[in-house]
Amino acid sequence: QVQLVESGGGSVEAGGSLRLSCAASGRTFSNYAMGWFRQAPGKEREFVAAIRWSGLYTVYVDSVKDRFTISRDNAKNTVYLQMNNLKPEDTAVYSCAAEKYPLTAVPSRRADAYKHWGQGTQVTVSS
Repeated sequence: QVQLVESGGGSVEAGGSLRLSCAASGRTFSNYAMGWFRQAPGKEREFVAAIRWSGLYTVYVDSVKDRFTISRDNAKNTVYLQMNNLKPEDTAVYSCAAEKYPLTAVPSRRADAYKHWGQGTQVTVSS
């Protein structure tokens, strides 16, 4: 049974920073790409960032490039999302997810490529 548990959400003012963590258990974490998605009230879930199983390749949605950084520590079975210069439009529930298949060359932006999901953590950015 794979479990993903996010932490680090909260409320900040615009321009502030937060660091989200996602702790994984239940399978060989280091073999799977990991992604972060977000969903704002009344909106569809949106891809934010993903990282290859090795940590050597990352992808981002354009709206967070140069502000967010995804990283992972395979020794700790944890993936992180460092969020800087936060904007009110970043307000959402952020969820981490693990890809279905191991050792993929490029981490996916598609939610249906991910099999396991965390419960989400709320990020609120005030103007």
